[in-house]
Amino acid sequence: MPAKTVIVGSSIGLHARPAAIIAEEVVKAGVPVFLSLDGGEPVDAGSALMIMTLGAGNGAQVTVACDDAEVLAAVAGLVQQDLDA
Repeated sequence: MPAKTVIVGSSIGLHARPAAIIAEEVVKAGVPVFLSLDGGEPVDAGSALMIMTLGAGNGAQVTVACDDAEVLAAVAGLVQQDLDA
């Protein structure tokens, strides 16, 4: 599965608000997307709760994996943005 590693841009990490925004985008896309920290187990990015279990803070490296290149780029872009702004 194609993947891209990006840096978390939200000022306090992937907490409830950014996780909900990312999960909503994944659900709308309708394809499986997974997020993981280096060496960690991938979680379903369509679930805000699962995203929050990563404990990814600002500046953490998160790998986004998806078979759809367009969705992969969109979700990776969201992870990199400061979604708290």
